[in-house]
Amino acid sequence: MSATPLKDRITDDMKDAMRARDAARLSAIRLLLAAIKQKEVDERVVVDDAAALAIVERLIKQRKDSIEQFEKAGRIDLADKEKAELALLTAYLPQQMSDVELAAAIDASLAESGAVGPQAMGKVMALLKQKIAGRADMGKVSALVKQRLA
Repeated sequence: MSATPLKDRITDDMKDAMRARDAARLSAIRLLLAAIKQKEVDERVVVDDAAALAIVERLIKQRKDSIEQFEKAGRIDLADKEKAELALLTAYLPQQMSDVELAAAIDASLAESGAVGPQAMGKVMALLKQKIAGRADMGKVSALVKQRLA
């Protein structure tokens, strides 16, 4: 028996939010489903879990940027709304890797690619992105790889 596809899980969560009359949650889930639907229409594809995860990650990055901007502007009300959406979106990511697992994945990718020096950064990051999609903050991963290649 296979796990429920992420898109189906999101749709079920939307139905639950509708039944519970949870407007804030419903709004955030609809935003996510709209982004998924947009990708399906634009590219004429059915979104699989990997593509859905990429969309979730993109929306999370947007929320983080928005929170930072709203806080700088002193709009705590809008920042709080974005934080609530961020928490909801984060729930759709797979369990995050520990620092030890992350270090092991970076070491394996460095060995696999035979990368030496900062110019090999792209090659290593491409390998890592395939292996750990959604399970680690790629900004943090990038900083760690850059540190190892330096």
